[in-house]
Amino acid sequence: MIEPVRLPSPWCDEPLTVVVPTYNEAGNLPRLVERLFALPLSGLRILIADDNSPDGTGEVAEKLAAEHPGRIRVVHRPGKEGLGRAYVDGIGKALEDGATYVAQMDADLSHPPEALPGMLGALLSTHAGVVIGSRYVPGGQLDDAWPLYRRMLSGWANLYVHTLLQVRIRDLTAGFKIWRADALQAIGLDRVQSNGYSFQVEMHFLATKLGQTIIEVPIRFEERTDGVSKMTTGTKVESAMMPFLLRLRHRKIARTRAQLGKSAG
Repeated sequence: MIEPVRLPSPWCDEPLTVVVPTYNEAGNLPRLVERLFALPLSGLRILIADDNSPDGTGEVAEKLAAEHPGRIRVVHRPGKEGLGRAYVDGIGKALEDGATYVAQMDADLSHPPEALPGMLGALLSTHAGVVIGSRYVPGGQLDDAWPLYRRMLSGWANLYVHTLLQVRIRDLTAGFKIWRADALQAIGLDRVQSNGYSFQVEMHFLATKLGQTIIEVPIRFEERTDGVSKMTTGTKVESAMMPFLLRLRHRKIARTRAQLGKSAG
């Protein structure tokens, strides 16, 4: 476990909402919350978007909210509709609540909470719209326990999407990041249509097309120790099709930016 960066005031007091989608994460959620609230970030809040988990994650979340009044909000969704829909719902609620900065992270402890202060510092010290916790920039690491097939799948997915979309991000499928609220508002969550893990790619693609500055900082990605992966055959198929759909779905954005560039020249 890394030692979290200690940011100077007022950076350490900035309002940061961490959005955590959950489905059957009752064993991991209390540990995640404990580590998040141990960070030297007085403005940190947590929004848990639970997809009606049958293992009682929603009830665990409510108990944690009662233990930390005013610092945890729980959004109960009707059922499992995919990671993308949970994030759109959770991020939308965070923006409605007035969040200035919004973090995304998984509930399975694969993303190190202790990296958040450093990521926030990188965001605040630049004009970036989003800072990504990246496995694939120099200094980034994968847990030795991460299975070979997962490494191969992740590496192939990034190469595949890079080739088709030409987006200059090394970890295109990363799910650990901090956004400025105005960057999310510029993207417009109503544009985002991905249901599964391809949500991450769609958000990165939109941010790039809209001219947002994107920074990647290295993290160590850990293998989960409790629960199981939610990756299904359906999400893999959606992810494979998504680059083609994105080029069609958002071609007007690309064309508009190109026209603006010619006008400026």
